[in-house]
Amino acid sequence: MKLHQIAPNPKSKKRRRRIGRGISAGQGASGGFGMRGQKSRSGTGTKPGFEGGQMPLYRRVPKLKHFKIINPKHFTIINVEKLANLAPNTEVTLESLMEHGIVTANDGPLKILGNGELNVALNVKAAAWSKSAQAKIEAAGGSITSTTPKTESGNND
Repeated sequence: MKLHQIAPNPKSKKRRRRIGRGISAGQGASGGFGMRGQKSRSGTGTKPGFEGGQMPLYRRVPKLKHFKIINPKHFTIINVEKLANLAPNTEVTLESLMEHGIVTANDGPLKILGNGELNVALNVKAAAWSKSAQAKIEAAGGSITSTTPKTESGNND
């Protein structure tokens, strides 16, 4: 047996420190808390966040208000009313809408919203759409398919 192999019995427990019980206890007199001051007195001391009377940080910062979205999704948004003057059975994609001049800027994947009326059957390929837009496109005899293979049904982001 060597010195580095010596260890206490696995079932043994180290006794707790008894503060302020005389000099022979090892932590007598001021008990390791110093001479004077708030942290040397009996009791629990200060609560977490206490800053000596200064207004604590958790009370200085504004609460709740608006949460910033960490990774926002940006879409090129268009309503179904803008699709009403396209030819029947046209394939509607972001590229085709830019060719027709209906959309001028590519702000991300295409998202279809349901404002307005649609009486033309169209084959729409979009990344996302609202339920009302899907209902209006299908009621006009058209179809809507997803350009992202994320989910198999209800691609309503």
